[in-house]
Amino acid sequence: MEITMAEEKPRASGRMAGPVGPRSPAAASLTAKEVFVILRRHILLIIFLTALGLGAGGGTWKLLQMRFPRYTAKTYIQVLPPTETDPMTIGTVQLQKDILYGYRQSIANLIKQQSTLEDLLDRDNVKETRWFRRWEGNRRRAVNYLNKHFGAYAHRDSEFVEISMTCSAAKEAADIVNEMLSLFLATRGDTEQQEISRKLKGLEDQRVRVQSELDAANKGLDDIRAAYNLTDIEQPLGRYFQHTITIRLNSLELQKNELDLAIKQLHADIGNLKELATGPVTEQIEYQIERDPVMITLAQQLAYLEAQLSGRLTKFGENHRDVRQTRELIGETKKRREQRKDEIANQTRRANLENAKDGLIVLQKRFEQLESLRQEAEAQKKELDLARIQYEKGQKIRDERLTMLDSIKEQIEKFKIMYNDPETPKVLAVGLAPRPLEMVFSRQWWLWFPSGTILGLLLGLGLAFLIELANDLVRTPRDVARFLRIPLLGVIPDSSEDSQVRRIELFHAVRQAPYSVISEAYRRCRTNLKLSGPPESLKTLLVSSGMAGDGKTSVAVNLSTTFVATDKKVLLIDANFRQPHLHKLFAKVETKDSTEHFDFGLSSVLTHQCTSDEAVRATDIEGLDIIDCGPLPANPAELLGSMRMEELLAKQQKKYDYIIIDGPPALLVSDAKVLAGLVDATLLVFHAAATSRGAAQRTIRELKQVNARIAGCVLFAARSIKGGYFHEQFKSYRKYQKKAQLAGGTA
Repeated sequence: MEITMAEEKPRASGRMAGPVGPRSPAAASLTAKEVFVILRRHILLIIFLTALGLGAGGGTWKLLQMRFPRYTAKTYIQVLPPTETDPMTIGTVQLQKDILYGYRQSIANLIKQQSTLEDLLDRDNVKETRWFRRWEGNRRRAVNYLNKHFGAYAHRDSEFVEISMTCSAAKEAADIVNEMLSLFLATRGDTEQQEISRKLKGLEDQRVRVQSELDAANKGLDDIRAAYNLTDIEQPLGRYFQHTITIRLNSLELQKNELDLAIKQLHADIGNLKELATGPVTEQIEYQIERDPVMITLAQQLAYLEAQLSGRLTKFGENHRDVRQTRELIGETKKRREQRKDEIANQTRRANLENAKDGLIVLQKRFEQLESLRQEAEAQKKELDLARIQYEKGQKIRDERLTMLDSIKEQIEKFKIMYNDPETPKVLAVGLAPRPLEMVFSRQWWLWFPSGTILGLLLGLGLAFLIELANDLVRTPRDVARFLRIPLLGVIPDSSEDSQVRRIELFHAVRQAPYSVISEAYRRCRTNLKLSGPPESLKTLLVSSGMAGDGKTSVAVNLSTTFVATDKKVLLIDANFRQPHLHKLFAKVETKDSTEHFDFGLSSVLTHQCTSDEAVRATDIEGLDIIDCGPLPANPAELLGSMRMEELLAKQQKKYDYIIIDGPPALLVSDAKVLAGLVDATLLVFHAAATSRGAAQRTIRELKQVNARIAGCVLFAARSIKGGYFHEQFKSYRKYQKKAQLAGGTA
């Protein structure tokens, strides 16, 4: 975050510097270089706090060693797998690690429970220790201490539970751990045997109850068989094995369906026969007619008569009596043939219809008989299904009770064997706790010295960054770029940074110390200002700031001096009616021509007391003229925004290359906003040691609201920050200037 004059980048020539539009916010994160600069700037603070932390850590370690010693004694309990090993089988049961760890954790919890700790306090060996006597009979405080400092830790990857005790005496810590070891092992053994006895009693009671339920289930099955009078009540196995009742019911269902189809077919046939009784002769009836003996005889007679008629026609002619008689016989024969045909057809139809009706009656009676038999078989089937359901329920209960009874008997035998097993408690002592030789980890020097050092270092770093980040002043060019986002035209160093200007007025730094760093900074600002736009767009320039005392008058005067140094005519106007300064900086010289108008100024011109030419006065700097403020008017803002002010600027632009106005603070009075709308550009001055970011942003916002063209800003009284290279820049500039002077003197 160092201030560098090299960061002042001029704009390209010919580019207009209007109000800055919306931009995306600049990155707020610190770069590695900025972090390094912060650390270097506050290195003494960081070193001091680090050393302080080191000393505090060492002192704390020594105090704990002397006043609060701590020793931890520990031993281990081996925890066997929690499975109830079957004594009747050979081999071991493999359990998951999580199950074994959970069992070890439960053992550790049993050791730490309140009842166990209270039993420990009742042991004689514990009562004889100084640790117990210090509680003076207060068991609650003693139990609380044990809860905090007596540990029972279950190892995750091994079959051990670690028990430990921490107190001020090494021997007492070991004695308390050993007392807990013997207490827990004895209690655990008695508890396990009592638990097995309780389980045996419960299993025996359960066996008696299950046996009575089994007897009741067998009696229930016998009652079901007797109630339904069925011997083959059990469900046959396989899809091809069925009960006789089921087979009979299926057969009757099949016969019923076939008979129903036959009845439906007869109904259809009867309907067809009824339609045929009044319809034409079918082929079947025609066939029966042709085979009738009477029809055959009549056909033969008809053939004979037709042959006889043919012969008589040939012999006697058409009108012969025999021919007519033969014709009559032929007609009579045909008529008899037709009558016989109708008679045979009617007889055949009636016979077919009656036969169909008789068959229908027979089938319907058969259908009724089958339906009666089917209903009877279906009722028997329902009784069989109901009996089977009840029987299967009884069988299921009986089988469950048989299985349960066998399991109970087997468990009873196992528990009887386990009762006498020495490994039943599932916990074994590995050994007694030895007396600890060293203090606990929290009393070691290699913990406190590094910890104190690290804490001090962290505190120093945190305080350094807090100091930097809590500062909201516009101190560096990076602050301008990040928070203000307007062009930075110049950085004016603080007078304390430049030894050449310490004995002169800063208002005349360029004139009185032309080879100083501050003078060079003003010249760089002048160059950047020229390059920020076309020359005609910078004829009139307002120099303003947010608050009073930010250095705008110094910038205006010195900037005017730099323009005069380039053979330009400059008019400097003091428009700060409330706190004018130019009349103090440039003494008034009375001449014969100016005696009469000695007190004229800007307010005199704007109130029509004099002309603008009469208000202009020369200074001791050739090419620089000024217009003083004049008497304070009652309405400064209205006068500065009047047509008279516009006419003054327009008239003087024809005589001077630049018109620089030293304006009032923009955040205190509205005069600055009025002037900003009249001039070509506005130059803002921010004091690096006084202007906050919020004030600078409000200043820019106020001017943008009146559409003022902000050419850029000047960072005034900027101090070189430790860790940057501003000092090196000063040093390099002095060397360069010294060589230039020596070269000039030699020449």
